[in-house]
Amino acid sequence: MDDQAELVSKVLVLDEDAECAARIKVFCDTNSLVGLRSQSGNVMSVLKSNVDLGAIFLSEGYGSQDTQGLSFARQIHEIRPELPIFLRRQASDNLDDLHELERGLFSEAYTIDNIDKLTTVIGETIFSLVYPNGLVRGITEITKAALESQFKGVEVSTEAPYIVRDRIIYGELFTLIPLESNWCRGYMMLQTEEQPLMGFVEAEKTHLVTGSAANFRDINHVLGEVTNLVWGSFKNRFVSYEAIEGRQSQVPIIVNHLHRYISFGSEDPQLCFRYTLTDINGTVPSLVLYQRFVFNLSWSPDKFKENEALVEDLFDSGELELF
Repeated sequence: MDDQAELVSKVLVLDEDAECAARIKVFCDTNSLVGLRSQSGNVMSVLKSNVDLGAIFLSEGYGSQDTQGLSFARQIHEIRPELPIFLRRQASDNLDDLHELERGLFSEAYTIDNIDKLTTVIGETIFSLVYPNGLVRGITEITKAALESQFKGVEVSTEAPYIVRDRIIYGELFTLIPLESNWCRGYMMLQTEEQPLMGFVEAEKTHLVTGSAANFRDINHVLGEVTNLVWGSFKNRFVSYEAIEGRQSQVPIIVNHLHRYISFGSEDPQLCFRYTLTDINGTVPSLVLYQRFVFNLSWSPDKFKENEALVEDLFDSGELELF
C-alpha cells in the first residue's frame, strides 16, 4: 500500500513574541503545518470567516491587558469548539494550575523550549487518519476531469490537499453524497458560492441551456451533476464490490445555517480540496469550489486499493480493439 499522503494543515498562530513566533514557524515547517497570523483585533472576524483551520497556537499573554490568552481561548472555543488549542506558557508546560473549566479549553500546554512535545499531539489530533497517496491523487484527478467536462472555456486549478478540523460551510450552496465500501463509509461534500456559479451559467460556461435568466434551480442542477460524476468515478476507481462487513450504523448530521456549521457526529478531521475555475476569456469572476471528505462511519485504509480494469472488460466495452 502507498505511504501516508503528504498533506498539510493550516493553523492560526496567535503569538506576539517575535522570537517565539520564529520558533513556532520552524516547528510548523517541520510538521506539515502552514502557519497563519492575525492582528488581535481581527481574530474573531477571521474565525467567523471561511478560513479552514486545523488548530490554533495561542500564547498565554496574547492580546491586550483586558483581553489576554485565556479570554481569547474562551471566545475561540465558543466560535470553533472543534479546533484544538495549544497554549504557550512562560514557566509551566502543563495546565495543572488552571481551573478545571479553563483546562478543558486546551488540548495541550507547552513552553517554547519544549515545543517539540506537540509533535505527538499534532499526530493524534490533526493528522490522526492515514490517507493513501493513491486516494488523494485520484480524488484530484477525477474531480478535475468532472469539472472540465461540465464547464466550457475555463481553466481548472487545484491547490495542495489539506486537513481541517473545523466544521464550517463555505458559501450558500453545497451538495452531500454518501460513500460506502468495505474500506470506508462517510460523505463527500462540494461547497461553493451561489453568485459566481450563477455567473458561469449565465455566461454559457456550462452545458445547461436555460432559455432565459438563470435561477437557483439551474445552479443546483450544475453542482448536482458534478457531484454525481465525481461520485461515479470514485466508485469505479476506489470501491470494490465486496460485501460490507458488520452492522451498518448511522449518526445524525446536524446543520446550523445561521452559523454555517455542519457536524457528522465525529471528531475526526476532514480531507479537503480547493479548486478554482477561471474563465479563459476573463468575462466572469472566478469560481471557487471546496470538496471535503469525512469518513465518520468507517475508515480502514489498510483495505484500500485502486480497481484495475481488466483487458477483457475494455474489449467488451469497445474501449480497446485489436490493431
